[in-house]
Amino acid sequence: MFARRRPCRRPSPDLRCRPSGRATFAAFAVAVTLLPSLAQAQCGGSFSGFVRGLKDEALAAGYGAATVNSFFNGAAQDPKVLKADRAQGVFQKPFVEFSRRLISNDRIQRGARKSQELNKVFHRIETTYGIDRGVLLAFWAFETDYGAFQGDFNTRNALLTLAHDCRRPDLFRPQVFSALELYARGGFDPARTTGAWAGEIGMVQMLPGDILENGVDADGDGKVSLKTSAPDALMSAAKMLSHLGWQPNQPWLQEVTIPADLDLEETGLLHRKSVADWQADGVRAKSGSFALRKGPAALILPQGHKGPAFIAYPNFDVYFEWNQSFTYVLTAAYFATRLEGASVYDAGRPDAGLSGGEMKQLQKKLQARGHDVGKVDGILGAKTRLAVQKEQARLGLPADAWPTPALLKRL
Repeated sequence: MFARRRPCRRPSPDLRCRPSGRATFAAFAVAVTLLPSLAQAQCGGSFSGFVRGLKDEALAAGYGAATVNSFFNGAAQDPKVLKADRAQGVFQKPFVEFSRRLISNDRIQRGARKSQELNKVFHRIETTYGIDRGVLLAFWAFETDYGAFQGDFNTRNALLTLAHDCRRPDLFRPQVFSALELYARGGFDPARTTGAWAGEIGMVQMLPGDILENGVDADGDGKVSLKTSAPDALMSAAKMLSHLGWQPNQPWLQEVTIPADLDLEETGLLHRKSVADWQADGVRAKSGSFALRKGPAALILPQGHKGPAFIAYPNFDVYFEWNQSFTYVLTAAYFATRLEGASVYDAGRPDAGLSGGEMKQLQKKLQARGHDVGKVDGILGAKTRLAVQKEQARLGLPADAWPTPALLKRL
């Protein structure tokens, strides 16, 4: 299971939900939009006082006292949630190591079996949303090992703990109210609903707000059951990806080879050119032809010009709405291509990278030179990559955005 690192694209993903009955979530959304005191993501202080404030907001939004009191009854901070939130060291691993850790022959074989077992469901998804089954199988595998490990954290308490914590209250505070709305609709048990430490629920790990907006009863039993129904979980995930901007029946990632004289400053997610232009520069599909000729594409070198190389098509960007870790996103997108029949990537012989401690040193040095690298966390994210690329170009090093000990020494 991997926690979402994405922010909400809207103030809350539930603004379009209009539940039945007197207490509407839309009313709460309007209140948050109009009242500055509610719109601000308050956090910290006494946990009991924080919960009282949430209860007052829920009552002001129109929820009944009995519903509010029942939902928050027994609410408690979970220190294990905070510990998990602070210990995401797995994202510090480079792509080759990370992907080899997550992708195994067993997972590929089980993915093939799941594809056959749920062929009708995947065919319906492909017809309705134009999303290849490999994309969903990869998420399903990485998030919960095809539903086997969905997490045992109390979801309400996890959301309250993270909303109270002042690191990302803007993400988790709205999810508390989404969970309350699910409870009001009969689709959430505050005492018994469990999931990942970051509040995601079910086989593909969706936040309560995403369930409200995109939950689908695919098996026709009258309920959206993301924990026990694979059809519901997969169809809901497909609907969410579609709403996030997935272009139907379009590719997302493809392995390529690059020439020795490629202008490396043009690589990376922030630089886009047409596939025809990349071809003119000597970039070639590793096998077959390019999956898409028109439209912008980025050339990704996750471990520099001596390592693997991929062309990222527009659908690749949608992955970052699911998770903001570059390493996770690239691994999930690559695994999806493997499940669709692609060959194992050529790892090449990339230069040695940096340890987590060295990466933090690098980020501090980059900050000292005026670069915005975000939080100094030892993770090679998009901002750090861009800063590295700029410094490499300034120093006359190969500007492939892969930080090495040589670069750290030069800085």
